[in-house]
Amino acid sequence: MSPILELLAQLVRINSVNSAYDSGPGEAEIAAFVHGYFQQRGIEVTEQEVFPGRPNILACLPGLNRQRCLVLEAHTDTVSTKGMTIPPFEPRIADGKLFGRGSCDTKAGLAAMMYVLASLKEEGLTPPCDVLLCAAADEEYSYRGVVRLCENLQAHAAIVAEPTELRCVVATKGVLRWRIRVLGRAAHSSRPELGINAIHHMAHLILAFEEDASRQANHAHPLLGPPTCNIGVIQGGVQVNFVPDECVIEIDRRLLPGETVRAVLAHYQGILDGLKMRLADFVAEMETPMLTDEALETPIHDPLVQTATSVLGAMGLDPLPCGVPFGCDASKLSRAGVPSIVFGPGSIDRAHAAVEYVEIDQLEQAVEFYRRVILAFA
Repeated sequence: MSPILELLAQLVRINSVNSAYDSGPGEAEIAAFVHGYFQQRGIEVTEQEVFPGRPNILACLPGLNRQRCLVLEAHTDTVSTKGMTIPPFEPRIADGKLFGRGSCDTKAGLAAMMYVLASLKEEGLTPPCDVLLCAAADEEYSYRGVVRLCENLQAHAAIVAEPTELRCVVATKGVLRWRIRVLGRAAHSSRPELGINAIHHMAHLILAFEEDASRQANHAHPLLGPPTCNIGVIQGGVQVNFVPDECVIEIDRRLLPGETVRAVLAHYQGILDGLKMRLADFVAEMETPMLTDEALETPIHDPLVQTATSVLGAMGLDPLPCGVPFGCDASKLSRAGVPSIVFGPGSIDRAHAAVEYVEIDQLEQAVEFYRRVILAFA
């Protein structure tokens, strides 16, 4: 195997399932590997604790202008291996692809970034400005790795590795996840008129959300399309011969640039208030959000975007900036004042999949892209 392919295979062999999923081991082993990789090559490397035993790894390649900094960021954790139909940690090469958990999301991007820094160091090439690579923990659950990175970060641009099929992504949707609890009154199922059926009232709420989603479809972003709302979990009732006194749903709402968490929650509170006026005994409570992340939108005239699109054009790849419906660490960097793009090999359709893989030719092209941008961005 080529050096870059061997590096990716080594990363895939390490089980770095996030500790929040299925008792995953977390990022300790892969963090140690990344730390050792840079240490062996004489590149300055430090650890930044996120959780005990789960650090970010920071590697710095000094540039000609030490007052400016370009960040390369890729996460080290993966999602669960449940449902996979291939061995998750036995990287296999076939049909121009490398298979395994994390191969696409996002160890290919991490490998490409690591390899570029190491090769520039080996060749004695000094980039125009400092390059800081962060191998970040906890992207797949609560984004604590990038939040920790952003504390006191002084940087001027960032490239975040995610599977974008070698497109320059300047816009991503945000996410808001929260629960709504509908309260009723318990009674024996033979006398339902003595109770208040929380599941029935929740059904009215779900239909109201569906009607609202149809109206929201008219408010589309040019790169991201409309906002979306998905009710992914519902729980209610105790047993079949009880009138249920409680029903709970969990909601995933994808946000567009310009939407704030406060405004979106107020919008849905308005739906609840409307139902309370229409339905006797309707009682619903919105809980504090479980996860919030506002959207990313980096202007296309930003210097990093201009550099990236110029490099893509010179490589014969699609230079047009685009948007994606998923979120990632880039939005946190952007909110910290660091203009960011998302770029990496592979397709998001392969991420978290039963058969995860990355195309080898895209991995190699990503190496070339990162290298050219590093040498061009000043």
